[in-house]
Amino acid sequence: MDSASELHAGPKVGDRLDVTIVDIAFGGEGVARTDGLVVFIPFVAPGEQVRVEVVERKRDFARARVLEILHPSPDRIAPACRYFGECGGCQYQHLDYPSQLRIKHAQVAAHFERIAGLPAEVVSPVVPCPTAYGYRNRIMVRRQWNKPEQRAVLGYLRHDSRLVVDVERCEIAEPALNEQLGRLRENPPPRNAPKAVLRIMPDDWNLHRDSFFQTNFHLLPGLVDAVRRCVKESGARHVVDAYCGIGFFALQLADMVESFVGVEIDTQAIRCARANAAQRHATQGEFIAGKTEELLGSLLARFDAAKTAVVLDPPRAGCHAAGLEALMHAHPAQIVYVSCHPATLARDAKRLCSEGGYTLHRVTPLDMFPQTQHIECVADLRLNQAG
Repeated sequence: MDSASELHAGPKVGDRLDVTIVDIAFGGEGVARTDGLVVFIPFVAPGEQVRVEVVERKRDFARARVLEILHPSPDRIAPACRYFGECGGCQYQHLDYPSQLRIKHAQVAAHFERIAGLPAEVVSPVVPCPTAYGYRNRIMVRRQWNKPEQRAVLGYLRHDSRLVVDVERCEIAEPALNEQLGRLRENPPPRNAPKAVLRIMPDDWNLHRDSFFQTNFHLLPGLVDAVRRCVKESGARHVVDAYCGIGFFALQLADMVESFVGVEIDTQAIRCARANAAQRHATQGEFIAGKTEELLGSLLARFDAAKTAVVLDPPRAGCHAAGLEALMHAHPAQIVYVSCHPATLARDAKRLCSEGGYTLHRVTPLDMFPQTQHIECVADLRLNQAG
């Protein structure tokens, strides 16, 4: 059968199907199968039988929208937000919180099994957030002209297009952010400013408004505890904080080690890191501005590798290849890898284990982003004794 025939076999755009949801893919869409074709469907739950309409057809998969829930899951609940199902910010408000945690755990475990070839048992249960709503301390809203209604709208992108849903209130945002959103709607940004970032700054950290900081204050102590536990268990005496930002992890670990050094390309963040160290009287370390992948080797050479832990908190794209090379050359005793993207974390962990002589001791997922597809993970990699 030629490619054109293959494409026309099976369901087409506009077709209506009754399907059973067999899984939830990373990204939040349900997975169904029909006529040998995978169909992705948002806002469903595992085990549900649903009637859908095909809205997109590719060679190997299709996308569909729900027309009717024929047999709902017992995990299905009413979403808290009136925009859910239109807005692209949340994927799981229709599921009770325990089922969200189970789904995220299964997704992280699947990434490590499929990408890294590591057993699911290495992934611990997901650490829940103390509050499933009202947790975000930073949001970005967009201004867009709605031609049919002849008015400007302010909110988030739709889940299925680049159009903006007009949002008066965000249920996952901190209450103070919704107050900011209300004021912004009363005095909307000009047409040449299509995006606006609303933010609550932390009370006890120096940072400029564009600096990265974790978007969930409520589970931040849990994230710190996970990193501290890794370093405590390994007995490391020195810490290299790569992609250190404002020095958050280095300073959270400073009382546990003899010395530390942080490296970050953002010079404004480094100035803040130094101010944060001075504020905390952390005098046994320093922060250096520069590219992590270029400086990591020389920074690691400062310390006894057998007593050194490296904390990696890179962007979503993962650790730069040169940074991985520096790690595998220096062989620090421990790498604590913090990531908001399980796929790139699993990819980098695979290389560190297969080429660098490391063993993945444990992955701790933390639900820093309830109601959404995202999950934070802390991976504890230890150098093999024979390595």
